[in-house]
Amino acid sequence: MPAVPILDITNPSATARDELDSACRDHGFFLLVGHGLDSVISETWSETERFFDAPRATRTAIRRTEQNPLGWFDRELTKRVRDHKEVFDFVDPSVGDAMNRWPELSGFRDAMVQHFEAMSDLAQRTTALLHSILDLGPTSSDALTCARQGSTVRLNLYTVGDPVPDDERDGLADLGDVALGHHTDPGTLTLLLQDETGGLQTLASDGSWIDVPPEPGTIVVNLGDCTQAWTNDRYRAAIHRVVPMTKHRRFSIPYFANPPREATIEPIPELSESGPRYRPFAWRDFMAARAYDNFTDLGTEDTQVTDYRI
Repeated sequence: MPAVPILDITNPSATARDELDSACRDHGFFLLVGHGLDSVISETWSETERFFDAPRATRTAIRRTEQNPLGWFDRELTKRVRDHKEVFDFVDPSVGDAMNRWPELSGFRDAMVQHFEAMSDLAQRTTALLHSILDLGPTSSDALTCARQGSTVRLNLYTVGDPVPDDERDGLADLGDVALGHHTDPGTLTLLLQDETGGLQTLASDGSWIDVPPEPGTIVVNLGDCTQAWTNDRYRAAIHRVVPMTKHRRFSIPYFANPPREATIEPIPELSESGPRYRPFAWRDFMAARAYDNFTDLGTEDTQVTDYRI
């Protein structure tokens, strides 16, 4: 059985469904093919590289602030240390363009809107696939969900060395030992594009790190904290990291498929025959705590879904 299985979302075989179920129980990662998004993805890659190759002033003009978490940033924290990357974040352009901060690059926004639309649709199809494999009834399927209005896209550039210029590092948190420290994503699931550089790893239940290979034409899926809570620990939120870039920079593009903003997260009764392992928590509050942890060092460990365990 492959450590990180590949599944054709248009026609998943019984074997592939079983492999996906096993992977979700062990580490929370799988790969999708048959998505039909090759042309969209190609344009997204082109615009992503153009953005990060633009003059630095193009990016600093839309720097993230404490009041607005969207736009560009080069000093994000994971586990209280700095990541080796620059990021650009945006939300659903159909409802969030009052907060979105777009660079002065002709055609960039149009490509990102197209990407958001495509990934929002694929997130719904992927969630429906999980419902099918978990054999959930209608009520339970309505609970384990995602909503485009609360979801986000991020463009990542993993740099060789420190992403912050020498003359701007005073007072910053220390740079981490890895490019991106081990963590889980807080939402329902993440759809990830990664280039051919490699470096993404996931933690298996036996404590070993597994490479998530950059297979051509695939979209990486990893499960988030809310899915772990909804499934009452049947499925694992994927603990993952990125190793340092030593020779080549790395690009990746996650779509964070998140629950509806007003959702309350709690174990689905259909999957909790022996009793719930988590107390209910508000998605809005959990997401806000995680986002702020990434912006500044609060002096304590990051908020985790396990904080809500009974």
